Amino acid sequence: MAPAARQIVFRQIERPRGKIGPEPENLEWFFSSLGIGEGRDVDQVAQRILIALLVYQISGSGVPVERISQDLEVSSARINHHIRNLVEAGVVYRHKRLIYLRGNSLQSMVQELRKDALRVLDDLEIAAVEIDRSLGIDD
Repeated sequence: MAPAARQIVFRQIERPRGKIGPEPENLEWFFSSLGIGEGRDVDQVAQRILIALLVYQISGSGVPVERISQDLEVSSARINHHIRNLVEAGVVYRHKRLIYLRGNSLQSMVQELRKDALRVLDDLEIAAVEIDRSLGIDD
């Protein structure tokens, strides 16, 4: 059985002008740059989940889906749907029925994503060298 695929999305979007802080337009830019909350998520549930997890992260504990559902006033099924997508994106993880933000801050989450992306790119580069060699292409 093949391992689960992880989709890491980075978008280069112009940063909002002025100081970056927790204002809605800055958070929207930050999460949109990671491809979070795009498409059919018109209520920005994925972004709201991440903001809630940031608040919970201060206490250092994970959060059950039911608590997130209650706090955001969104059904557990819908929260679970977005959590699955956020896990796939590598920004949150589940452990013993609790949801955690990957890393203990947005900065550490981005650092973890950077490591993931570099691992993928390193593997692709190795494969590219092998493919080039097999085709008789030298760098």
